[in-house]
Amino acid sequence: MADPDPLAFVARTQAAPAEAHHRRPPEPLAAGRRGGYRAREGLPVAGAFSHLMQRTYAVVLAGGRGSRLHQLTDWRAKPAVPFAGKFTIIDFPLSNCVNSGIRRIGVLTQYKAQSLIRHVERGWGFLEANLGEFVDVVPAQQRLDDQWYSGTANAVYQNLDIVREAEPRHVLVLAGDHVYKMDYYTLVADHVASGAQATVACLRVPIDRADGFGVMRVDADSRVTAFAEKPERPEPIPGEPDQALASMGIYVFDAAFLYRELARDAADPCSSHDFGRDLLPWIVPRHHVHAHRFERSCVNMVGDRPYWRDVGTVDAYWEANLDLTQVVPELNLYDDQWPILSLQRQLPPAKFVFDEAGRRGMSLDSLVSSGCIVSGATVRRSVLFSKVRVAEGSLVEDSVVLPNVSIGLGVTLRRAIVDKHCVLPDGFTAGLDPQADAARFHVTERGVTLITAAMLGQDRLAGGSLI
Repeated sequence: MADPDPLAFVARTQAAPAEAHHRRPPEPLAAGRRGGYRAREGLPVAGAFSHLMQRTYAVVLAGGRGSRLHQLTDWRAKPAVPFAGKFTIIDFPLSNCVNSGIRRIGVLTQYKAQSLIRHVERGWGFLEANLGEFVDVVPAQQRLDDQWYSGTANAVYQNLDIVREAEPRHVLVLAGDHVYKMDYYTLVADHVASGAQATVACLRVPIDRADGFGVMRVDADSRVTAFAEKPERPEPIPGEPDQALASMGIYVFDAAFLYRELARDAADPCSSHDFGRDLLPWIVPRHHVHAHRFERSCVNMVGDRPYWRDVGTVDAYWEANLDLTQVVPELNLYDDQWPILSLQRQLPPAKFVFDEAGRRGMSLDSLVSSGCIVSGATVRRSVLFSKVRVAEGSLVEDSVVLPNVSIGLGVTLRRAIVDKHCVLPDGFTAGLDPQADAARFHVTERGVTLITAAMLGQDRLAGGSLI
């Protein structure tokens, strides 16, 4: 049976001497850098906390294309897609790592990775390498044979030498393409307290959406007793026929156990070498796999519901960004005790000019990032990323405008996403006539119009780098 208080359990059991590992582990974070949230929640900020996190290595799987985002991922991987005005999607799992005290991280890339590599290298180089802290970007290199990654488990298997070099006791495997705020210390502590070889983070989802997830059955002690990846008929939670327990694609493994299971899976010619399709269905009936409920470690609760978004479709991406314009958005970006970190360009403040009737630069219920100039135009319920220019007489409503976009005179945008480096000419309109928009751009089922430089016949490199 799992220990009823995993945090106390870790404090009692994780007292092995540091000399057990000859490589110097990273020093614990200073209290001022991560003590606020933990102190506020009554969680440990030293001792067992730092010891456990020093022995944990995080692998971020960031090689996915995200094809349901259509042209937004034509030239970038899904984790590199901009989000929330000044971040990229991968900044969320990386920030969770650092805020949780995990500062030995490997980011595995594959699909069109250059902008992602550049972002991580330039934006995440602040960790102290001389204290054993690092974020390594690991491109697909055909390290074992002439094959690229065939699945998520194979991606980790091909880089086991890099994982082993860190000599971790526990390996945390993360998806790099979801938006959420999670205290990984609580997750790893729960794993240790359960006595399991593997732990799967999970959350409740409506049964009619569960066929897109790995669906789990658990017993009264939170032991996983069945696991099915994207089943046609998901199994509901007992007593809750409209809900299923879904995997978040976040796993904790005892390191030695993971090494053995990845080697076994790699030797199986019938396996697709994926954590959800192959590894978990194999180990669940044979080993102790624990289910960790996300609400126990979520740092961003919305009432009694933990915030988690898979912004994997154009509509979901638009909705998650537009939610940030609410008076009290579901995702809290203003929590100084759990900050989202990123590459921050040195840009001047946003500027709004002209204050005349019919020529007033203003923004209402919107997020406007550094370097933007709104000149005699109106921005309403929208998100403007850095260095967006909006010229006189233009109206931008319910739209997401990515960096380095120039919006000309008298432009009207409604329910639109405009990709980087677009130049919208004077008088341009989108979001007013769905049929006309569909002839030129991508229009979603919910009527959101996606506009890219290629659709406009413009050079996507003209405005600068793709990141």
